[in-house]
Amino acid sequence: MAAVLQPASRDALAALTERLDAYVDGASAREVTATADELFAVARFLDGERAIRRLLADAASPEESRADLVRRLFGGQLSQPTVDLVAELARQRWSRPRDVATAAESLARQATVAIAEKTGSLDEVEDQLFRFGRILAREPQLNGLLADTTKPVEGRIRLLDGILGDKVYPVTATLQREAVRLPRGRQLDALAEELAELAAARRDRSVAKVRTPVELTPDQAAALENTLGRIYGRKISLQVELDRDLLGGLVVQVGGEVIDGSVAGRLAAARRSLPS
Repeated sequence: MAAVLQPASRDALAALTERLDAYVDGASAREVTATADELFAVARFLDGERAIRRLLADAASPEESRADLVRRLFGGQLSQPTVDLVAELARQRWSRPRDVATAAESLARQATVAIAEKTGSLDEVEDQLFRFGRILAREPQLNGLLADTTKPVEGRIRLLDGILGDKVYPVTATLQREAVRLPRGRQLDALAEELAELAAARRDRSVAKVRTPVELTPDQAAALENTLGRIYGRKISLQVELDRDLLGGLVVQVGGEVIDGSVAGRLAAARRSLPS
C-alpha cells in the first residue's frame, strides 16, 4: 500500500515532483539514471537516520539552514542536480519527519520510471511490474523471503536476480531491487503493483486525451502533437475521442491539466458569468 501523506507532505511532494519533471524533460536518459540512483541512496540514508530526518523536517529551523545541511551532507558526493533537488526537499514543510524519506524514495522511483519513458520501454516496464506483482501474490513464501529484513540484503537481491534473470528491462530490475533493499514494512507484491501504477501514470503524462466533434485529419493531428510537444517539452501522443456535443473546437487533457477550447465549453463559461 502506498504511504498515506498528510496535506502538508502531499503538497511538498507535489512541488518536488514538478521540479523533478522539469529536470527530467531537459536531461538525457544517462543523466536521469545517475540522478535516480543517487536519490535511492539518499532515501536509504534518510530511512536509517532518524535524527537527520527530524532536522530536515524541523519547521522551526529556517529553510536555508535545512538546505545548507543537505549541501554539507551530500555536496561533493552527489551530482549537482541531485543535491539541488534534495536541498529543495529540505526547504519544504513536512507533516512528519518520516515523510522526508518517503518523498526521497518517491522521487527516486519517479525518476527511474522516467528512464523507461525516455528509452521507449514504458509500456513493457509497466507490464513486467504488474506481472511480477501477480507472481508474488501467488507465491507468499517467495514474497516473504524477499521482504525479510532479518536476512542479509545481498542474499535477497541474489534471489531476486535469479528469478528475474535477463528477462526484464533494467528499469524493472532496478525498481524491484530497490523495493527489496528498502521494503519499509510493505508487502512486495503490493509494491510491485504500486510501481506498475506509477508507470501507467507516467505514460498518461505523455498522452493527450483529445475530444473533438469531428475527425481530425492526419495533418491536424500532427500539428496538434507538435504544438503540445512545444508546450510540454516532450513528445506527446494523442488519444482522440469523437464527441458531437462539443459543437466545435477541442478539449485536450494532459495528465491533470485540461484545456477546454470547445464551443460548448465557451458557452457554458458564458452562462456561468451571467448574473442569476
